[in-house]
Amino acid sequence: MKLAPLFSIGAIAALSLMGCSNSSDTGGDSAAASSQETTTLRFSHFWPATSSINQEVFEPWAKKIAEESNGRLKVELYPSATLSKADVTYEAAAKGTIDIGSQAHGYTSGRFPLTQIAELPGLSSSSTQTGCMLQTLYEDGTIAGEYQDSHILFMYATGPGALHSTNKLIRTPEDMKGMRIRRPSAVAGDIIESMGASPVGLPANDMYTSLQRGVVDGLSFPWEAVTTFKIDELTKYHTNIPFYSSALMVTMNQDSYDRLPDDLKKVIDDNSGMALAKKVGEVFDKHDDIALQAAIDKGDEVIEIPDPLNDPDWKGPLEKGTQKYLSDVKALGLDADGVYEKAKAASIACKV
Repeated sequence: MKLAPLFSIGAIAALSLMGCSNSSDTGGDSAAASSQETTTLRFSHFWPATSSINQEVFEPWAKKIAEESNGRLKVELYPSATLSKADVTYEAAAKGTIDIGSQAHGYTSGRFPLTQIAELPGLSSSSTQTGCMLQTLYEDGTIAGEYQDSHILFMYATGPGALHSTNKLIRTPEDMKGMRIRRPSAVAGDIIESMGASPVGLPANDMYTSLQRGVVDGLSFPWEAVTTFKIDELTKYHTNIPFYSSALMVTMNQDSYDRLPDDLKKVIDDNSGMALAKKVGEVFDKHDDIALQAAIDKGDEVIEIPDPLNDPDWKGPLEKGTQKYLSDVKALGLDADGVYEKAKAASIACKV
């Protein structure tokens, strides 16, 4: 009567051993079997699934990771801030709530003060140039200290943020007095405030309803984002001025990276860095041009202020806002002036 239970135990043990190995009876290597397992990396970002960056950068990037790892790495994309809120995605990646995340630096005011120096007006005229600047400053160690709790994959940037409004055309800073303007970051906020407007902090995902309800009168936004977030449906006045740039990053949880075997780390490494920063830049710059032309074609009012730091109306307020930001960073005991000089040098080196 005891044989059946003993047989069952033995059978279960045998089946368990068979299930834990793909090797033959002559001696298997469990490490080799486990090396073929698929590791899934959850990638959270705030861009819509239909956005150019999701479809032309993140989706092809995830596919390339899968291909180069022979299917051992799978990147699952979670757009539109569905897995982590737009303003806490960096922290979610640092803490391991997600594996990979992309966030705008400006969404966490004061968290990346040195990095955001690259956003100041006059340093860049394109997404490609700003992304190159950011990646350069990270790789040479200038801003790397702000990311010691995570594993940065690559920096990138939007194109310059222009001014878009619902009710009137902004020709000079005087026109902004009394307006409520969405600020994407502390850098843009200081500049908006220096012109007499009230800066309002809002994530990009909240912009449409805020404009629709009159919470804000306008915003500082890159052209590509105007169409991505459907702002073009509500705004018809545009001041095409390189007002600021938005810095962003793609970062990975350090433990998620460290757990990978060396060959899979190499797959991640080979798809990180400057090449990705420039790839994003090419996509954004292309779509900035498309969105600007679309606004012109539908009859919106658009004026051009291509060199505001040499424009008599705009020069003063922009410089005032720049100095306020640098002074605030210096008050933290940080070398704002030194980083600003390095950012200017990177700007020249990265100019397309």
